[in-house]
Amino acid sequence: MTEKNVPLTRDGKARLEEELEGLHGQRHLVAERIHNAQEQGTSQNDAEYEDAKQEQGMIEGRILEVEDILRRATLIDAKAAGKSGRVVLGSAVQVEQDGARRHYQIVGAPEANPLQGRISNESPVGASLLGKVVGDIVDVHVPKGVMKVKILKID
Repeated sequence: MTEKNVPLTRDGKARLEEELEGLHGQRHLVAERIHNAQEQGTSQNDAEYEDAKQEQGMIEGRILEVEDILRRATLIDAKAAGKSGRVVLGSAVQVEQDGARRHYQIVGAPEANPLQGRISNESPVGASLLGKVVGDIVDVHVPKGVMKVKILKID
């Protein structure tokens, strides 16, 4: 895994820590399922055993991924970002895009959730907005072509 710092807001870090705690709980439940299926040893429990082993693999992989993100995390100061006057990591930005107003917060990739208005600093829109100020009209290169986004407000 890469050693690049991972920007996270305080809320994003807290969500990942909660997820990790939940995954540790799931780990124990799956281990019990595996143990029970092994003890019964019948062919009908083979499917249960295989299913539990597959779930265990997914949980262990996600635990490693979340632990790695948290180890490399650097906190974003969202309050300072709103006062910078420019779009930076942690900024909340109101834009006009395709004739509609949208509100985004620029966050690191692990906590991006476009449906909740949190977009990654690595996404086409997020990367294009970084460093810009209120009033700027930004060309965003997306697969469909170039989209124009006007910055209305930075919180």
